[in-house]
This record gives sequence, C-alpha cells and structure tokens, in this order.
Amino acid sequence: MIANVHTGGCQCGAVRFRLEGKPGQASICHCRMCQKAFGAFYAPLVSVGAAKFAWTRGRPKMFRSSNYVLRGFCKNCGTPLSYEAPDGIGLAIGAFDVPGRLPPVVQFGIEAKIPFVDQLHELAGHDTMDDLESAPFLSDLVTFQHPDHDTTGWEPRVDAEAEHWRPKEEGV
Repeated sequence: MIANVHTGGCQCGAVRFRLEGKPGQASICHCRMCQKAFGAFYAPLVSVGAAKFAWTRGRPKMFRSSNYVLRGFCKNCGTPLSYEAPDGIGLAIGAFDVPGRLPPVVQFGIEAKIPFVDQLHELAGHDTMDDLESAPFLSDLVTFQHPDHDTTGWEPRVDAEAEHWRPKEEGV
C-alpha cells in the first residue's frame, strides 16, 4: 500500500473512493447534527485538504442537512460517507479501508459532547467471538460486507435483508 493513498467505501461496496496525497486534518465532531447523521456519539471525519479525491465506484446520495452542508451516504446500505461544506469535503474515517491510518487530532462541537464519551475507554472490552454463549449465531456468520480493499467488480447484495433473520415485531 502506498503511504499517501487511502481508499475506502460503503459497507455494501456500491460506493468507493480514493484519496491520493496528504489528507487534511482528522477530527471528531460532537455536534448534534453529526451525531444524528452518523447515528453515533460523534462523527470521525478527515478533511480531503489538498489531496486528490475521487469517487471510484458509484456516487453517494446527498442529504442537505443545513443551508451550507451536504452529507453523502450510500443509498443501498446507508453508510455515512461524506460531509461537504464551503470549507471543503470531509470523509468518514470509518469508511476508509484502513481507518487506523487517520487518527483524529482535534474535537469540534464539544458543546454537544455526550458526557460519558470520555469514559468509553474504561469499559470492559471483549473480542467478538468471546460472546458465543449469548450469541451463538456468530459461529457461522457470513458477511455480505465489501472487503477492505478495491475490487475490479462487486455486486452489492440487495436481497440480504430478505434472507437474514429478523426479530419478531411486538404484537405480531
């Protein structure tokens, strides 16, 4: 892997991107808008900066979250992918194939930071397969997720929802 080339994409593989050159600043945004957009406690983003950026497979669907911001996500699987504003484009760090190469260096929107976020590192940690007793389905789990590298072709599984186990709805 070339040091200044970063690739990534959505969970189903319908959208892929490539960043060549040194990316801008990696950050975490705690603002309420980012929390909602990512469905998470915060949004980890890296700015494209002066790097060369391209969508290499598909394009994200866009949602205008404010008068200045467009947020891109995969229309098939919902993966948050981008944040576009007048000051540039940010990409979701978790959507990169090797997210550990883009460590955040600053936090924004701390007025909305959820108080327990600073204590998350104190929680007990377990490997996924340590939970087989309470989640035995993990032993034969088959992932439909796109691999963490570029592929010459990839057909996202659009029928995965129909085939997988779904919890019974209450009252049914």
